[in-house]
Amino acid sequence: MFEVMIEESFSAAHRLLDYEGKTEEDIHGHTWKVQLYVTGEYIDTSGILIDFKVLSKDLKEVLDILDHTDLNSLKEFKDLSPSSELIAKFIYKNLKTKIPGLSRVSVLESEKHKASYWE
Repeated sequence: MFEVMIEESFSAAHRLLDYEGKTEEDIHGHTWKVQLYVTGEYIDTSGILIDFKVLSKDLKEVLDILDHTDLNSLKEFKDLSPSSELIAKFIYKNLKTKIPGLSRVSVLESEKHKASYWE
C-alpha cells in the first residue's frame, strides 16, 4: 500500500459554541495547517500514486472558502462550532468525491494539537 500526504495552510477566525472557556466568548484566530492523506495499492507508470500538484490545487480550492473568514459566519458552520474536528470533516466531505483514495484529513491548530477525520 502507498500513502502520500500534502500540507497546506489557511488563516481564519472562530469561536467555539457550548464550550466553557475563553474561546466561547472571544473570537480568535489561527493559522491552521491541513494535511491531506491519500492511499492506494497501485502507482502509475511514472511511479506515482497521485500528482502532488493535483492534490494541492484541489485542497486550495476548498481552503479558499475558509481562508481569512470568520468561520462562524459561513453557512457550512451554521449552528455548529467550527472546531478543528469539524473543519477536518468539512474539508474531507468536499474532497472525497474529487480525490480517489482520500483516506484522511488532519487539521492542526498548533504544533501540538491535531484533529483528524476519515470514513
